Amino acid sequence: MSKQKFYTSLQQEVARIDAAAVSKRHEHLIEGFTKEANPKAIIDGREISIFNSNDYLGLRHHPVLKAAEHKAGSELGTGPGAVRFISGSFAVHRELERKLAQFHGREDGMVFSSAFAANLAVIFSLIKGQSKDSLVSSDTLVISDELNHRSIIDGVRLGNLSSEAKLIFKHLQADSLEEMLLANKGKFKRVVVITDGVFSMLGEYQDLAKLRQVIDRHDGAYEEGILLIVDDCHGVAACGATGRGTEEITGGRADVLIGTLGKGFGADGGYVVADQVVIDYLRESAATYIYSNSISPGTAAAASAALDVLESAEGAKLLATLRSNVELLKEKLQAAGFAFAAPSTHPIQAVLIGDTAKTRDLTKAMYERGFLITNINYPVVPKGRDEIRVQLSATQTKEDVEAFVKAMQEEGKKLGII
Repeated sequence: MSKQKFYTSLQQEVARIDAAAVSKRHEHLIEGFTKEANPKAIIDGREISIFNSNDYLGLRHHPVLKAAEHKAGSELGTGPGAVRFISGSFAVHRELERKLAQFHGREDGMVFSSAFAANLAVIFSLIKGQSKDSLVSSDTLVISDELNHRSIIDGVRLGNLSSEAKLIFKHLQADSLEEMLLANKGKFKRVVVITDGVFSMLGEYQDLAKLRQVIDRHDGAYEEGILLIVDDCHGVAACGATGRGTEEITGGRADVLIGTLGKGFGADGGYVVADQVVIDYLRESAATYIYSNSISPGTAAAASAALDVLESAEGAKLLATLRSNVELLKEKLQAAGFAFAAPSTHPIQAVLIGDTAKTRDLTKAMYERGFLITNINYPVVPKGRDEIRVQLSATQTKEDVEAFVKAMQEEGKKLGII
């Protein structure tokens, strides 16, 4: 059959990915968790310490979140039953959206099924043209950081803009953005600048204050101004004195802020917060919101409870513990002879190995020692910059971190890494 030729081409692509050692379909299956305050995962019947999770505050196992999820699920059912504009919008969804807006100091917010879905719809909706004749507007210029997340890249691609209307500024360099804004004055009515808040491969922060200064300096040169969209999925509920992420750390402010409930908040789903007019417009135009079910009522209730925990004294303590864990890990790994791929104070710490085979071997050896970590290799990172991406949690103890470093040191010596 002719389709067999198509299947053969798919098999060849899978084989190419496997040969490049970047396949992602062979996941470890978590069968359960132990009962400690910092639970270990049960994988293949073994207890494994997780050092590659985005659950930065350890909230996914928090009893308050579990109770809120159970109560809402028992009363409202396990799923929304429909998309929001039909019959799938619950009071618990709106309560969560209002709390997220208040948390970030915005007028309103909206929740999506995932942060990826949020980025796709928000970016596309805000860069497409508004005329009836075309979905694409030559009046919009989009400028993105060169290391933005795949969801941002795909959101821009959906806009189907011309190559002249899609520019990339040098990573973390506000001066590069300014050069592009200066060079395009008079060519476009509006500009949309898009960046991650935290870049997840290296735990780097975008200096939003510098970007804001550049944007404000040139905003008047464009008829409809310059809009700053920030995806801070790895920043919110992970860093900042009160967990408000990259905005809190840098002092800069986004016009449109996208976040996730599936990392530091310990639940699931994505969200966006902004001025009321932006949210009203997105509720009428964001396809992955309008035509896709939202998160379940139980998940929304758990996320709402997570916000309460984060804004309490317990939340402040969790954030402080997380910062201490980061400092301890960096100190101990450097003393053991390891180097980092980039300076970072984020709970993502990229340990530079520089050799593809040794990076994979160290990941396997650490798993045998009872630690789950992630190796990042080319083409995700440049050749010679292979890394182990360690991700910390506030529920890990000093003893947990020290045991991890001890195992890294012993296995690293065996492999000739240190």
